[in-house]
Amino acid sequence: MTIMPPLASQPVMYVWHGSSKPGPLSVNIDLSEQKAYLFKGGENVGWTYVASGRSGFASPTGTFRIMEKIVDKRSNRYGVIVDSNGNVVNSNATAGVSRIPPGGRFVGARMPYWMRITGYGVGLHAGAIPNPGSPASHGCIRLPRDMAETIYQHAPVGARVTIMQ
Repeated sequence: MTIMPPLASQPVMYVWHGSSKPGPLSVNIDLSEQKAYLFKGGENVGWTYVASGRSGFASPTGTFRIMEKIVDKRSNRYGVIVDSNGNVVNSNATAGVSRIPPGGRFVGARMPYWMRITGYGVGLHAGAIPNPGSPASHGCIRLPRDMAETIYQHAPVGARVTIMQ
């Protein structure tokens, strides 16, 4: 499966050919390329663009294991503030830092196909990749939605995720 971009001038976002390969998935993320390389049984079965932590929100490097998986997770740290009528009044809010108006509330950002790799809130999940090849997140590894779902399906809790510069 190869996802083609909406416009011919945009890059292909990912390639996957691992559905019929046996074994658990492992993921190697190259921050300098903003790409993840996917392996089953030591064999490359695909790649995908990612969006890692932007300036001031670096993604960690090292070898990790998927600790937790949640299909429909919301961030408890980053999101939006809505007023009492449900209107967004702050589209880039940080919980516990951003002011909430009377009757308003914090709504965490959606992080579909969440795969936690640290005890301090970093994981892989579906999210926007506004400029393929460039960092864009608060430290998590964002993936194209279809590829996040594919990795979620093929990488069990305990699967290895290596992140390198």
